[in-house]
Amino acid sequence: MRVGILTGGGDCPGLNAVIRAVVRKGITYYNFDVLGIKNGWLGLIEGRIIPLDLNAISGILPRGGTILGTTRTNPFKIEDGVGKIFAQIEKFEMDAVIAVGGEDTLGVALKLCDRGLRCVGVPKTIDNDLSGTDYTFGFDTAVSIVTEALDRLHTTAEAHHRVMVVEVMGRHAGWIAVEGGIAGGADIILIPEFPFDIEDICSQIIKRRERGKSFSIVVVAEGAQPKDASLITQTDERDSFGHVRLGGIGTMIAREIERCIHIETRVTVLGHVQRGGTPTAFDRVLATRLGIAAIDLVHEGTFGHMVGLQGNKVVSVPLSEALAELKTVDKDLYDIAKVFFG
Repeated sequence: MRVGILTGGGDCPGLNAVIRAVVRKGITYYNFDVLGIKNGWLGLIEGRIIPLDLNAISGILPRGGTILGTTRTNPFKIEDGVGKIFAQIEKFEMDAVIAVGGEDTLGVALKLCDRGLRCVGVPKTIDNDLSGTDYTFGFDTAVSIVTEALDRLHTTAEAHHRVMVVEVMGRHAGWIAVEGGIAGGADIILIPEFPFDIEDICSQIIKRRERGKSFSIVVVAEGAQPKDASLITQTDERDSFGHVRLGGIGTMIAREIERCIHIETRVTVLGHVQRGGTPTAFDRVLATRLGIAAIDLVHEGTFGHMVGLQGNKVVSVPLSEALAELKTVDKDLYDIAKVFFG
């Protein structure tokens, strides 16, 4: 049996651990041939396919990024993209494809499954917003990076008596902001699920100063938005899945804080730092478990499913179920964070 594997969408720590697990068990347990598809769905359109053997995966476990490369390619927005994919599947005699990605990459996988592609999904989103799994790999690493950044920013904020606004990833869900903010002792956390009022933020900062605390740390997810306002974007351009490029919410909040209460405010945008570097132990183990489960599904002939973590068990769920709705931060967790606001 010949199995292809691709990584699509934004990169994150743990992708190489998935590839390693798929190749290792696919070859040593099932005697599969494993093919690496370069640059996500684009590689399958263009026929950029490489063989993956045990030597190819040696030493990749601790590496960030992905040895296969990635793009945000939507085959359904490319002329005859779907036809080209099936032509390459036939040319390289692939019996199945393992797609590692988030909502967009797996959304393409689901559509292709409906057209006859034998496909298994592995959830990959640094935002941790896919349904069907409690955690996605890369998320724990991102939270750890945010936590360390907040630890460092506390000292400089205190020394200069400043407000520090820290912008983190989170387009539709504020998981990184909430968990990173709680772990890093943020004084205010703003997320997409709960629109904010800038006057409330300023009021909380003033109350903190009245208690004798001379600095404040505000964590904001990139997709957070003020009440009665739209998303803050860098450009009106959209990618092939219709997403605008977010960014700038931290700067806007800092500007408004200085205007309202005349306290010196600085902004730190963590950006792609959250995606880079070595995965945590948790992400390495989770990614490995998901990769093993994915190749097991291929061996069983269970296609159109995604593997995921529920509790401490790795399970499979239909792609249609996993993609039905985004997993957003629940009010109970946000209420815990709010205990420490101000």
